[in-house]
Amino acid sequence: MISNNSKFSLVQVRGAWTRQTEQQRPAEGKLSEAKIYESESEHGVSWTVVSPVVFTYRVIQCQNLLDPSNDTLLWGHLGNEEPTGAMSNFTPVKRFVVIDEAVNQLYGSQVAQYFEAREVVHKILPLPTTEENKCLELVTKILEDIHEFGLDRRSEPIIAIGGGVCLDVVGLAASLYRRRTPYIRVPTTLLSYVDASVGAKTGVNFAGGKNKLGSYVPPVATFLDRSFFQTLPRRQISNGMAEMLKMALMKHRSLFELLEAEGRKLLHSKLQSCSEQDDSAAASTRIAIETMLEELAPNLWEDDLDRLVDFGHLISPELEMTVLPALLHGEAVTIDMSFMVYVAQQRGLLTADEKHRIVRCMLALELPVWHQDCTLALVQKSLSERLRHSAGSLRMPLPTGLGCAEIFHDMIEDSILCQVYQKWTDELGNK
Repeated sequence: MISNNSKFSLVQVRGAWTRQTEQQRPAEGKLSEAKIYESESEHGVSWTVVSPVVFTYRVIQCQNLLDPSNDTLLWGHLGNEEPTGAMSNFTPVKRFVVIDEAVNQLYGSQVAQYFEAREVVHKILPLPTTEENKCLELVTKILEDIHEFGLDRRSEPIIAIGGGVCLDVVGLAASLYRRRTPYIRVPTTLLSYVDASVGAKTGVNFAGGKNKLGSYVPPVATFLDRSFFQTLPRRQISNGMAEMLKMALMKHRSLFELLEAEGRKLLHSKLQSCSEQDDSAAASTRIAIETMLEELAPNLWEDDLDRLVDFGHLISPELEMTVLPALLHGEAVTIDMSFMVYVAQQRGLLTADEKHRIVRCMLALELPVWHQDCTLALVQKSLSERLRHSAGSLRMPLPTGLGCAEIFHDMIEDSILCQVYQKWTDELGNK
Protein backbone atom coordinates (compact mmCIF):
# COMPACT_ATOMS: atom_id res chain seq x y z
CA MET A 1 0.00 0.00 0.00
CA ILE A 2 1.39 3.41 -1.04
CA SER A 3 1.75 5.79 1.86
CA ASN A 4 3.17 8.86 0.14
CA ASN A 5 3.15 10.32 -3.38
CA SER A 6 5.09 13.39 -4.48
CA LYS A 7 5.36 15.23 -7.77
CA PHE A 8 8.45 17.27 -8.61
CA SER A 9 9.33 19.75 -11.30
CA LEU A 10 12.95 20.24 -12.35
CA VAL A 11 14.64 23.64 -12.31
CA GLN A 12 18.18 24.46 -13.50
CA VAL A 13 20.07 27.16 -11.61
CA ARG A 14 23.72 27.89 -12.42
CA GLY A 15 24.09 24.62 -14.33
CA ALA A 16 22.59 22.27 -11.74
CA TRP A 17 19.12 20.70 -11.94
CA THR A 18 17.15 20.35 -8.73
CA ARG A 19 13.75 18.97 -7.84
CA GLN A 20 11.07 21.31 -6.61
CA THR A 21 7.53 20.61 -5.55
CA GLU A 22 4.63 22.11 -7.44
CA GLN A 23 4.07 24.55 -4.54
CA GLN A 24 7.58 25.98 -4.77
CA ARG A 25 7.85 28.91 -7.17
CA PRO A 26 11.38 29.25 -8.59
CA ALA A 27 12.54 32.85 -8.47
CA GLU A 28 15.14 32.13 -11.13
CA GLY A 29 16.33 29.32 -13.31
CA LYS A 30 15.20 27.25 -16.28
CA LEU A 31 12.09 25.11 -15.84
CA SER A 32 12.03 21.73 -17.59
CA GLU A 33 8.91 20.09 -19.00
CA ALA A 34 10.06 16.85 -17.37
CA LYS A 35 8.51 15.65 -14.10
CA ILE A 36 9.60 13.18 -11.45
CA TYR A 37 6.94 11.30 -9.47
CA GLU A 38 8.09 9.73 -6.23
CA SER A 39 6.15 7.02 -4.39
CA GLU A 40 6.88 5.47 -1.02
CA SER A 41 5.39 2.25 0.26
CA GLU A 42 6.18 -0.35 2.85
CA HIS A 43 8.35 -2.07 0.21
CA GLY A 44 10.53 0.93 -0.67
CA VAL A 45 10.73 4.00 -2.87
CA SER A 46 10.06 4.29 -6.60
CA TRP A 47 10.54 7.12 -9.07
CA THR A 48 8.70 7.62 -12.34
CA VAL A 49 10.22 10.00 -14.88
CA VAL A 50 8.04 11.68 -17.49
CA SER A 51 10.22 13.49 -20.02
CA PRO A 52 8.69 14.79 -23.26
CA VAL A 53 10.82 14.28 -26.36
CA VAL A 54 10.35 17.03 -28.94
CA PHE A 55 11.75 16.81 -32.47
CA THR A 56 11.80 19.72 -34.89
CA TYR A 57 12.42 18.97 -38.53
CA ARG A 58 11.86 20.82 -41.75
CA VAL A 59 10.50 19.66 -45.09
CA ILE A 60 11.48 22.12 -47.80
CA GLN A 61 10.34 22.08 -51.42
CA CYS A 62 12.85 23.89 -53.59
CA GLN A 63 14.32 24.12 -57.08
CA ASN A 64 17.91 23.83 -58.28
CA LEU A 65 19.10 22.24 -55.05
CA LEU A 66 22.56 21.48 -56.51
CA ASP A 67 23.16 25.01 -57.80
CA PRO A 68 26.13 26.36 -55.77
CA SER A 69 24.30 29.68 -55.35
CA ASN A 70 21.50 27.87 -53.50
CA ASP A 71 22.14 27.78 -49.73
CA THR A 72 19.54 25.10 -49.03
CA LEU A 73 21.73 21.98 -49.18
CA LEU A 74 24.27 23.54 -46.83
CA TRP A 75 22.19 25.60 -44.41
CA GLY A 76 18.51 24.91 -45.12
CA HIS A 77 18.20 22.69 -42.06
CA LEU A 78 18.81 25.70 -39.80
CA GLY A 79 15.77 27.64 -40.95
CA ASN A 80 16.10 31.19 -39.69
CA GLU A 81 18.93 30.29 -37.31
CA GLU A 82 22.38 31.65 -38.07
CA PRO A 83 25.18 29.08 -38.57
CA THR A 84 27.63 29.27 -35.69
CA GLY A 85 31.21 28.14 -35.38
CA ALA A 86 31.48 26.56 -38.82
CA MET A 87 31.08 29.94 -40.49
CA SER A 88 34.16 31.35 -38.79
CA ASN A 89 37.48 31.72 -40.59
CA PHE A 90 39.05 29.12 -38.33
CA THR A 91 36.66 26.17 -38.63
CA PRO A 92 36.09 24.58 -42.05
CA VAL A 93 32.58 23.51 -42.97
CA LYS A 94 32.39 19.71 -43.31
CA ARG A 95 29.76 17.43 -44.83
CA PHE A 96 29.62 13.64 -45.19
CA VAL A 97 27.40 12.50 -48.05
CA VAL A 98 26.04 9.01 -48.70
CA ILE A 99 24.68 8.67 -52.22
CA ASP A 100 23.11 5.77 -54.05
CA GLU A 101 25.48 4.35 -56.69
CA ALA A 102 23.03 4.86 -59.57
CA VAL A 103 22.29 8.40 -58.42
CA ASN A 104 26.01 9.06 -58.10
CA GLN A 105 26.53 8.25 -61.78
CA LEU A 106 23.94 10.87 -62.68
CA TYR A 107 24.50 13.59 -60.08
CA GLY A 108 27.74 12.78 -58.21
CA SER A 109 29.82 15.31 -60.11
CA GLN A 110 27.24 18.05 -59.45
CA VAL A 111 27.24 17.24 -55.73
CA ALA A 112 31.05 17.42 -55.65
CA GLN A 113 31.08 20.69 -57.63
CA TYR A 114 28.53 22.18 -55.21
CA PHE A 115 30.73 21.56 -52.17
CA GLU A 116 33.93 22.54 -53.97
CA ALA A 117 32.37 25.84 -55.03
CA ARG A 118 31.32 26.45 -51.42
CA GLU A 119 34.80 25.44 -50.12
CA VAL A 120 33.30 22.66 -47.99
CA VAL A 121 35.46 19.79 -46.75
CA HIS A 122 33.47 16.79 -47.87
CA LYS A 123 33.42 13.07 -48.49
CA ILE A 124 30.99 11.41 -50.90
CA LEU A 125 30.34 7.72 -50.27
CA PRO A 126 28.52 5.93 -53.13
CA LEU A 127 26.79 2.70 -52.03
CA PRO A 128 24.53 0.08 -53.66
CA THR A 129 21.40 0.95 -51.68
CA THR A 130 18.96 -1.60 -53.07
CA GLU A 131 16.28 -3.59 -51.27
CA GLU A 132 18.45 -6.72 -51.58
CA ASN A 133 21.37 -4.91 -49.88
CA LYS A 134 19.32 -3.19 -47.19
CA CYS A 135 21.13 -4.74 -44.23
CA LEU A 136 23.24 -4.01 -41.16
CA GLU A 137 26.48 -4.49 -43.12
CA LEU A 138 25.62 -1.41 -45.15
CA VAL A 139 24.99 0.55 -41.93
CA THR A 140 28.35 -0.61 -40.55
CA LYS A 141 30.15 0.51 -43.71
CA ILE A 142 28.64 3.99 -43.37
CA LEU A 143 29.57 4.20 -39.68
CA GLU A 144 33.17 3.18 -40.33
CA ASP A 145 33.58 5.85 -42.98
CA ILE A 146 31.91 8.51 -40.83
CA HIS A 147 34.24 7.66 -37.95
CA GLU A 148 37.29 7.93 -40.22
CA PHE A 149 36.10 11.25 -41.71
CA GLY A 150 35.17 12.79 -38.37
CA LEU A 151 32.06 14.87 -37.73
CA ASP A 152 30.80 17.22 -35.08
CA ARG A 153 27.77 15.27 -33.89
CA ARG A 154 25.63 18.35 -33.43
CA SER A 155 26.56 20.85 -36.15
CA GLU A 156 27.60 18.72 -39.14
CA PRO A 157 24.66 16.70 -40.46
CA ILE A 158 25.12 13.60 -42.59
CA ILE A 159 23.45 13.97 -45.99
CA ALA A 160 21.65 11.07 -47.69
CA ILE A 161 20.94 11.41 -51.42
CA GLY A 162 18.95 8.66 -53.07
CA GLY A 163 15.78 6.60 -52.90
CA GLY A 164 13.95 5.26 -49.89
CA VAL A 165 16.45 2.49 -49.13
CA CYS A 166 19.33 4.99 -49.03
CA LEU A 167 17.37 7.35 -46.78
CA ASP A 168 16.35 4.53 -44.40
CA VAL A 169 19.85 3.06 -44.10
CA VAL A 170 21.58 6.42 -43.58
CA GLY A 171 18.93 7.41 -41.05
CA LEU A 172 19.62 4.28 -39.02
CA ALA A 173 23.38 4.87 -39.17
CA ALA A 174 22.90 8.50 -38.02
CA SER A 175 20.68 7.40 -35.14
CA LEU A 176 23.43 5.03 -33.97
CA TYR A 177 26.53 7.18 -34.42
CA ARG A 178 27.33 8.74 -31.05
CA ARG A 179 23.72 7.95 -30.07
CA ARG A 180 22.28 10.42 -32.58
CA THR A 181 23.87 12.56 -35.23
CA PRO A 182 21.70 14.89 -37.31
CA TYR A 183 21.06 13.88 -40.89
CA ILE A 184 19.42 15.34 -43.98
CA ARG A 185 17.32 13.50 -46.55
CA VAL A 186 17.45 14.36 -50.24
CA PRO A 187 15.03 12.00 -52.02
CA THR A 188 15.71 11.37 -55.70
CA THR A 189 12.75 9.06 -56.42
CA LEU A 190 9.09 9.98 -56.38
CA LEU A 191 8.34 7.20 -53.90
CA SER A 192 10.82 8.49 -51.34
CA TYR A 193 9.77 12.09 -52.08
CA VAL A 194 6.21 11.52 -50.85
CA ASP A 195 6.82 8.70 -48.36
CA ALA A 196 10.16 7.79 -46.77
CA SER A 197 11.58 11.31 -46.75
CA VAL A 198 8.94 13.03 -44.62
CA GLY A 199 8.59 10.64 -41.66
CA ALA A 200 10.76 9.55 -38.76
CA LYS A 201 11.32 5.87 -39.48
CA THR A 202 14.69 4.36 -40.34
CA GLY A 203 15.46 0.70 -40.88
CA VAL A 204 17.04 -2.29 -42.55
CA ASN A 205 15.78 -5.73 -43.45
CA PHE A 206 16.59 -8.56 -41.04
CA ALA A 207 15.88 -12.29 -40.73
CA GLY A 208 13.96 -12.27 -44.01
CA GLY A 209 11.63 -9.51 -42.81
CA LYS A 210 11.22 -6.03 -44.24
CA ASN A 211 12.54 -3.27 -41.93
CA LYS A 212 12.70 -5.56 -38.90
CA LEU A 213 15.48 -3.43 -37.41
CA GLY A 214 15.16 0.32 -37.15
CA SER A 215 14.54 3.42 -35.11
CA TYR A 216 12.31 6.48 -34.94
CA VAL A 217 14.64 9.42 -35.51
CA PRO A 218 13.50 12.07 -38.01
CA PRO A 219 16.00 14.00 -40.10
CA VAL A 220 16.72 17.59 -39.21
CA ALA A 221 15.51 18.40 -42.70
CA THR A 222 14.28 16.95 -45.95
CA PHE A 223 14.95 18.83 -49.19
CA LEU A 224 12.52 18.10 -52.02
CA ASP A 225 13.46 18.88 -55.62
CA ARG A 226 11.29 17.41 -58.40
CA SER A 227 13.98 17.97 -61.01
CA PHE A 228 15.59 14.68 -59.91
CA PHE A 229 12.61 12.86 -61.44
CA GLN A 230 13.72 13.80 -64.96
CA THR A 231 16.30 11.01 -64.96
CA LEU A 232 14.00 8.35 -63.47
CA PRO A 233 12.67 5.46 -65.56
CA ARG A 234 8.94 5.68 -66.22
CA ARG A 235 8.36 2.65 -63.97
CA GLN A 236 9.86 4.51 -61.00
CA ILE A 237 7.48 7.44 -61.54
CA SER A 238 4.57 5.01 -61.60
CA ASN A 239 5.94 3.33 -58.48
CA GLY A 240 5.91 6.62 -56.56
CA MET A 241 2.44 7.56 -57.72
CA ALA A 242 1.18 4.50 -55.82
CA GLU A 243 1.88 6.29 -52.53
CA MET A 244 0.19 9.44 -53.83
CA LEU A 245 -2.85 7.36 -54.73
CA LYS A 246 -2.80 5.81 -51.25
CA MET A 247 -3.11 9.21 -49.60
CA ALA A 248 -5.79 10.24 -52.11
CA LEU A 249 -7.92 7.18 -51.34
CA MET A 250 -7.54 7.55 -47.60
CA LYS A 251 -8.26 11.25 -47.16
CA HIS A 252 -8.32 13.51 -50.21
CA ARG A 253 -10.99 13.04 -52.88
CA SER A 254 -9.72 16.00 -54.92
CA LEU A 255 -6.29 14.40 -55.18
CA PHE A 256 -7.91 11.16 -56.35
CA GLU A 257 -9.88 13.04 -58.99
CA LEU A 258 -6.73 14.87 -60.08
CA LEU A 259 -4.85 11.57 -60.46
CA GLU A 260 -7.84 10.03 -62.19
CA ALA A 261 -8.02 12.88 -64.72
CA GLU A 262 -4.36 13.87 -65.06
CA GLY A 263 -2.45 10.77 -63.96
CA ARG A 264 -1.36 9.74 -67.46
CA LYS A 265 -0.12 13.25 -68.22
CA LEU A 266 1.76 13.43 -64.89
CA LEU A 267 3.34 10.07 -65.58
CA HIS A 268 4.40 11.13 -69.07
CA SER A 269 5.83 14.46 -67.87
CA LYS A 270 7.58 12.80 -64.90
CA LEU A 271 5.82 15.35 -62.68
CA GLN A 272 7.69 18.29 -64.14
CA SER A 273 5.84 21.60 -64.22
CA CYS A 274 4.19 22.18 -67.60
CA SER A 275 3.14 25.79 -67.08
CA GLU A 276 2.28 28.24 -64.33
CA GLN A 277 -1.36 28.12 -65.41
CA ASP A 278 -1.66 24.32 -65.27
CA ASP A 279 0.72 22.96 -62.67
CA SER A 280 -0.97 19.74 -61.61
CA ALA A 281 2.47 18.26 -60.83
CA ALA A 282 3.15 20.84 -58.11
CA ALA A 283 -0.41 20.61 -56.78
CA SER A 284 -0.50 16.80 -56.58
CA THR A 285 2.88 16.42 -54.90
CA ARG A 286 2.10 19.21 -52.44
CA ILE A 287 -1.20 17.59 -51.43
CA ALA A 288 0.51 14.22 -51.06
CA ILE A 289 3.17 15.71 -48.78
CA GLU A 290 0.67 17.71 -46.71
CA THR A 291 -1.68 14.77 -46.16
CA MET A 292 1.23 12.52 -45.26
CA LEU A 293 2.55 15.05 -42.72
CA GLU A 294 -0.93 15.43 -41.23
CA GLU A 295 -0.99 11.70 -40.49
CA LEU A 296 2.62 11.34 -39.36
CA ALA A 297 3.23 14.44 -37.23
CA PRO A 298 0.87 13.55 -34.33
CA ASN A 299 2.11 9.96 -34.25
CA LEU A 300 5.80 9.96 -35.19
CA TRP A 301 6.63 7.09 -32.84
CA GLU A 302 3.56 5.08 -33.84
CA ASP A 303 2.26 4.93 -30.27
CA ASP A 304 -1.17 4.74 -31.89
CA LEU A 305 -1.28 1.71 -34.19
CA ASP A 306 -4.45 2.91 -35.92
CA ARG A 307 -2.78 4.50 -38.94
CA LEU A 308 -4.43 5.37 -42.23
CA VAL A 309 -1.00 5.45 -43.89
CA ASP A 310 -0.83 1.68 -43.37
CA PHE A 311 -3.35 1.20 -46.18
CA GLY A 312 -1.69 -1.05 -48.73
CA HIS A 313 0.82 -2.29 -46.15
CA LEU A 314 -0.92 -5.34 -44.70
CA ILE A 315 -0.12 -7.85 -47.45
CA SER A 316 2.56 -5.98 -49.42
CA PRO A 317 5.55 -6.49 -47.06
CA GLU A 318 5.24 -10.28 -47.31
CA LEU A 319 4.58 -10.15 -51.06
CA GLU A 320 7.46 -7.76 -51.73
CA MET A 321 9.99 -9.87 -49.82
CA THR A 322 8.67 -13.11 -51.37
CA VAL A 323 9.17 -12.01 -54.97
CA LEU A 324 12.14 -9.65 -54.44
CA PRO A 325 13.28 -7.99 -56.69
CA ALA A 326 10.39 -8.57 -59.10
CA LEU A 327 8.12 -5.92 -57.56
CA LEU A 328 8.98 -2.40 -56.53
CA HIS A 329 7.59 -1.18 -53.19
CA GLY A 330 4.83 0.95 -54.69
CA GLU A 331 3.81 -1.88 -57.01
CA ALA A 332 3.43 -4.29 -54.11
CA VAL A 333 1.48 -1.64 -52.18
CA THR A 334 -0.88 -1.17 -55.13
CA ILE A 335 -1.61 -4.91 -55.34
CA ASP A 336 -2.41 -4.82 -51.62
CA MET A 337 -4.63 -1.74 -52.08
CA SER A 338 -6.37 -3.37 -55.03
CA PHE A 339 -7.28 -6.43 -52.95
CA MET A 340 -8.43 -4.28 -50.03
CA VAL A 341 -10.66 -2.26 -52.33
CA TYR A 342 -12.43 -5.53 -53.11
CA VAL A 343 -12.69 -6.21 -49.36
CA ALA A 344 -14.19 -2.73 -48.89
CA GLN A 345 -16.76 -3.28 -51.62
CA GLN A 346 -17.73 -6.67 -50.16
CA ARG A 347 -18.37 -4.92 -46.83
CA GLY A 348 -20.57 -2.33 -48.48
CA LEU A 349 -18.09 0.50 -47.93
CA LEU A 350 -17.58 1.17 -51.64
CA THR A 351 -19.98 0.95 -54.56
CA ALA A 352 -19.11 -1.20 -57.57
CA ASP A 353 -18.61 2.00 -59.59
CA GLU A 354 -16.16 3.42 -57.02
CA LYS A 355 -14.23 0.16 -57.01
CA HIS A 356 -13.96 0.16 -60.80
CA ARG A 357 -12.87 3.82 -60.84
CA ILE A 358 -10.08 3.05 -58.38
CA VAL A 359 -8.87 0.05 -60.37
CA ARG A 360 -9.01 2.01 -63.65
CA CYS A 361 -6.93 4.76 -62.03
CA MET A 362 -4.33 2.22 -60.89
CA LEU A 363 -4.11 0.75 -64.38
CA ALA A 364 -3.88 4.22 -65.95
CA LEU A 365 -0.89 4.90 -63.70
CA GLU A 366 0.63 1.67 -65.08
CA LEU A 367 0.51 -0.04 -61.71
CA PRO A 368 -0.17 -3.76 -61.22
CA VAL A 369 -3.50 -4.66 -59.62
CA TRP A 370 -2.91 -8.43 -59.22
CA HIS A 371 0.04 -10.81 -58.96
CA GLN A 372 0.21 -14.56 -59.27
CA ASP A 373 2.40 -14.85 -56.17
CA CYS A 374 -0.14 -12.97 -54.07
CA THR A 375 -1.84 -16.26 -53.23
CA LEU A 376 -4.70 -16.80 -50.81
CA ALA A 377 -2.22 -18.51 -48.47
CA LEU A 378 0.06 -15.45 -48.55
CA VAL A 379 -2.90 -13.15 -47.84
CA GLN A 380 -4.00 -15.30 -44.89
CA LYS A 381 -0.46 -15.47 -43.51
CA SER A 382 0.01 -11.71 -43.84
CA LEU A 383 -3.22 -10.91 -42.01
CA SER A 384 -2.41 -13.42 -39.26
CA GLU A 385 1.05 -11.90 -38.80
CA ARG A 386 -0.47 -8.44 -38.70
CA LEU A 387 -2.88 -9.58 -36.01
CA ARG A 388 -0.06 -11.12 -33.98
CA HIS A 389 2.04 -7.92 -34.06
CA SER A 390 -0.80 -5.44 -33.50
CA ALA A 391 -1.79 -6.06 -29.89
CA GLY A 392 -4.52 -8.52 -30.78
CA SER A 393 -6.35 -6.24 -33.22
CA LEU A 394 -6.07 -6.41 -37.01
CA ARG A 395 -6.19 -2.60 -37.51
CA MET A 396 -7.15 -2.61 -41.18
CA PRO A 397 -7.55 0.76 -42.97
CA LEU A 398 -10.24 0.59 -45.65
CA PRO A 399 -11.72 3.24 -47.94
CA THR A 400 -15.30 4.14 -47.10
CA GLY A 401 -15.67 6.22 -50.24
CA LEU A 402 -13.38 8.12 -52.59
CA GLY A 403 -11.09 10.15 -50.35
CA CYS A 404 -12.29 8.95 -46.95
CA ALA A 405 -11.48 5.91 -44.81
CA GLU A 406 -11.76 4.23 -41.43
CA ILE A 407 -9.78 1.71 -39.39
CA PHE A 408 -11.48 -1.67 -38.93
CA HIS A 409 -10.39 -4.01 -36.15
CA ASP A 410 -12.23 -7.23 -36.87
CA MET A 411 -10.61 -10.20 -38.60
CA ILE A 412 -12.10 -11.22 -41.93
CA GLU A 413 -13.77 -14.62 -41.78
CA ASP A 414 -11.99 -17.23 -43.88
CA SER A 415 -15.09 -17.96 -45.95
CA ILE A 416 -15.50 -14.25 -46.79
CA LEU A 417 -11.78 -13.88 -47.48
CA CYS A 418 -11.92 -16.79 -49.92
CA GLN A 419 -14.92 -15.27 -51.72
CA VAL A 420 -13.24 -11.87 -52.04
CA TYR A 421 -9.97 -13.42 -53.18
CA GLN A 422 -11.74 -15.48 -55.84
CA LYS A 423 -13.66 -12.47 -57.17
CA TRP A 424 -10.49 -10.35 -57.17
CA THR A 425 -8.63 -13.06 -59.12
CA ASP A 426 -11.47 -13.67 -61.55
CA GLU A 427 -11.83 -9.98 -62.40
CA LEU A 428 -8.21 -8.80 -62.32
CA GLY A 429 -6.11 -11.93 -62.83
CA ASN A 430 -5.57 -11.19 -66.51
CA LYS A 431 -4.89 -7.45 -66.11
